[in-house]
Amino acid sequence: MIYLVEDDNSIRELVAYTLNTAGLSAEGFDRPSLFWEACKKELPDLVLLDIMLPEEDGIQILQKLRQTEAMKKIPVIMLTAKASEYDKVMGLDSGADDYVSKPFGMMELLARVKALLRRTEELRPAVQNIYQIGDLSVHRERHEVIACGAAVVLTKKEFDMLCYLMENRGMVLTRDQLLNKIWGYDFDGENRTVDVHIRTLRQKLGECGKYIETIRGIGYKIGGNA
Repeated sequence: MIYLVEDDNSIRELVAYTLNTAGLSAEGFDRPSLFWEACKKELPDLVLLDIMLPEEDGIQILQKLRQTEAMKKIPVIMLTAKASEYDKVMGLDSGADDYVSKPFGMMELLARVKALLRRTEELRPAVQNIYQIGDLSVHRERHEVIACGAAVVLTKKEFDMLCYLMENRGMVLTRDQLLNKIWGYDFDGENRTVDVHIRTLRQKLGECGKYIETIRGIGYKIGGNA
């Protein structure tokens, strides 16, 4: 998913349309607050970020992204009408991966987006695709979960949480870590999101739910015999 933060309606709609018709999922936001809300639900694979925005400017947003553990490696392309060398240096020094000055051609922008996504994918460490613990197996690429010989249907958040637990088998993961990794924001002591998802995940896994262990006062870990 590509997120575009741009307050100019015509530019935002044209860019989103171009990306979507090219087979890339894109969603646009006219205000930073809407962008941050979307990040709580799903983290983007890439962000297109204008500099001149209401509420907070693009440089401030970029700095927040780079300071947040779950989002600091998300590739960012700055989009702005400012073409001065100072603005470009500010963006790049703040952690932008690329910079496109307005007006820009849609095909050029599309080419840069695809190139940056390719580079990001090449730099990403290889991820194990299949996990197995006892009677529970997870195939990440196929989004497939088999528990005691039966297929289990999980939501995206449940599946991501199960994969994260299995990637870190034997390690205790705090609620803060799980919330930050899966939802992309810090833990709030009054928020029971993680506990609720763990409970439904266990229920869906049936007998295999026993592999998810509660570590009282800390969080959860996944164990079991391979």
